[in-house]
Amino acid sequence: MRFHTRKWVKPEDLNPNGTLFGGKLLAWIDEELALYSIIQLENSRIVTKHMSEINFRSSAKQGDIIEIGIDVVKFGNTSIVLKCEVRNIMTWDTIITIDTITMVSLDDEGKPKSHGKTTIEFIRDRRNNFSS
Repeated sequence: MRFHTRKWVKPEDLNPNGTLFGGKLLAWIDEELALYSIIQLENSRIVTKHMSEINFRSSAKQGDIIEIGIDVVKFGNTSIVLKCEVRNIMTWDTIITIDTITMVSLDDEGKPKSHGKTTIEFIRDRRNNFSS
């Protein structure tokens, strides 16, 4: 699992119980998945099609720092399937796991678009290819 983003849990992120609001966490996850997919598929028109069961395993409180991890499960013709884990780096507890998230590449009319990708690409490698 590659952990890409860290978030600091602030007062505005809390639920009435004083812990991280699940809706806020899901918004952070969805944004991170979209950004990751945009970079991998080289298309800014990406939508979330499906998320499998979401398993909340623990929480975080104000002041904690969490990090969002993403791995590629597979590349489809118009999609990329990811998995996600969020952990609290203050306690090392896993907060949430999502086994499969399907992100779809779209064309200018909002229809699924083939992306031609089959493996994970790193920006550093793309940059090196341009300088050759």
